[in-house]
Amino acid sequence: MQGQVQFPDGTWGNWIAEYKEEAGGRETPKKTETGQEKEGNIIFPFVAYGSEELPEPTDVLFRNATVWTNEADGILTGTDVLVKNGKISAIGKNLPQEDITVIDATWKHLTSGIIDEHSHIAGSGGINEGSHAITSEVRIGDIINPDDISIYRQLAGGVTAAQILHGSANPIGGQSCIIKHRWGENAEGLKVKGTVGFLKHALGENVKQSRTPQYLAIRYPQSRMGVEQIIKDAYTRGKEYLYRWDRYNKLNPKDKTYTTRPRRDLQLEAIGEVLRKKSYITCHTYVQSETNMIMKLADEFGIKAHTLIHNTEGYKIADKMREHGAAGSVFSDWWAFKYEVYHAIPYNAALHLDHGVITCIHSDNAELSRRLNQEAAKAVKYGGVSEEEAWKLVTLNPARILHLDDRMGSIKPGKDADLVLWSDNPLSIYARAEKTMVDGIIYFDMDRDVKLQQYIQKERSRLLKKMMAAGNDKPSFSGAKTNQQFLWDDEEVIDIFNETDINELNR
Repeated sequence: MQGQVQFPDGTWGNWIAEYKEEAGGRETPKKTETGQEKEGNIIFPFVAYGSEELPEPTDVLFRNATVWTNEADGILTGTDVLVKNGKISAIGKNLPQEDITVIDATWKHLTSGIIDEHSHIAGSGGINEGSHAITSEVRIGDIINPDDISIYRQLAGGVTAAQILHGSANPIGGQSCIIKHRWGENAEGLKVKGTVGFLKHALGENVKQSRTPQYLAIRYPQSRMGVEQIIKDAYTRGKEYLYRWDRYNKLNPKDKTYTTRPRRDLQLEAIGEVLRKKSYITCHTYVQSETNMIMKLADEFGIKAHTLIHNTEGYKIADKMREHGAAGSVFSDWWAFKYEVYHAIPYNAALHLDHGVITCIHSDNAELSRRLNQEAAKAVKYGGVSEEEAWKLVTLNPARILHLDDRMGSIKPGKDADLVLWSDNPLSIYARAEKTMVDGIIYFDMDRDVKLQQYIQKERSRLLKKMMAAGNDKPSFSGAKTNQQFLWDDEEVIDIFNETDINELNR
C-alpha cells in the first residue's frame, strides 16, 4: 500500500507499507512515582501557549525608541525608557546602561498598553443573568476564567488590561471586573486591585426583548417606557434601603437591642453603592432619546450616568453629555447590525472629542479587541483626529474612564510598566506587537511565540501517535468531548435565542 500523508506540522510526505509480520506488543509507558502515566509538564495556564514557570518581572532598558508618552511631552524620538521593579523608572535620551536587559528599539515604537474599556472575555458560563430584569447582585468577578486563550491573543495585539462587563439583557445587570492580562495567573491574580466599582445598565432592544422569540419574551419590561420605570423603581428601593440602614446604624447600642436589624439585600446593596458614589453607572445605550432619559433619571437621584457605552447617537447630544459629566465608550464604525443603530456614523468618536467629552473606543468583541490599534486609527480618517489623540482613545482615555489614569494609560515615571513595543507606527495596519509587557513582565514576545507554535505542533504530534498506538484494550478516543469556546458579546443573549432550535430550547 502507498499514498500521501499530512504530518501534524502541516507538511506532506509519501508513505509505503509492505506486510512483513504481525505486530508485536506495545512498549510499556513510563510511570511517575504515583504510578500514573506522565503526559507532559505542568504549564501555566494549563492550555496552549502556557509556560512551565510563571514569568517574573524583569528590569529592562528600551533603547532608542519612538516613545508615545500620552503626556505633555507628546511623541519622543530616539528615546530610552527604563523599567524597574514593574514600574516605569526613567525616560530620556542616552540613559546610563546598567547591568540589565537592553532591548534595541531603534526604528520601533513604544507605547503604553491598550486598555479595552468594554470586553466580555474570560467569562465562564455566560455573561448575562437574563432571568430577571434587575440582577445587580451578580458579579463578573466570580466567574473569571484565567485559561481563556483570548487573553493571550489580545496580548499579541498589545492589549494589557480590560473591563469585563455583564451583558445587556437587563435594565440593571451585574457588577463588572477589571483585569490585567497576566497570562498564567489564576483568576484572582488577573484582577486589578483597588479599583472603583461599575454596575452595568442597559437600554433599548436587548432589554425590552425586541428580537427574542415571542414564546420566550415573557419578562417585564417590554417597552422603552417600562425600562425607564423599572430602573427608577430600583433606585427608589435602593434609597429606602440605605435610609433603613442609616437609621439603624445611628441608634445607640441599647436601642439596637429592641430594634429589628434590616435584612441585608445584595441587589439593593449594589445599587446603594452607586447612590453613595462608591460605584458608577456604565450604561449600554444607542438612541438619542434613551441616552437623554438615563442622564435625566440619574440627575433625579443626584448621581451621574458615568459611562455611556456604544452611544451610537451620542454625537447628537454630546453637548448635553459634557454638561452632565458623562463619558462616551463607543465603537469606531459599527453600523446597522440592528435597527436602533441605523443612525450610527464613523465620526461619532471625533464629535464626542470636539465637545470635550472623555471618549474611548472599545471592542465588545474578543476578536476586535486584538485590533483596537486599528480601530483607533479610524478616528484619524473619520474626523481628522490627530494621531496622538487617536491613540489616547484606546489607552489614556479608557484609563481615565476607569479611574486608573494614575496607574496606567501613559508612559510616565512611577506608572505601571504596561508597555508595548511595535514594529511600526501603532496606528498602522502593518504594525505588529513584538513585545507586550504587563507590570514589567513580558507576557508576549513574538520570537518566543514562534517557538511555542513549534512546541505545540510537536506536542500534538506526540499525542496523536500515542492515540494511534493505543491497543483495543484501551478506551476509544472517538468519543472524546470538548467544551466549545463561545466568544461572548453584549448581543449574544439575543443571537442564541434566534439561532437555537426551538425544540432544543423546549427540552
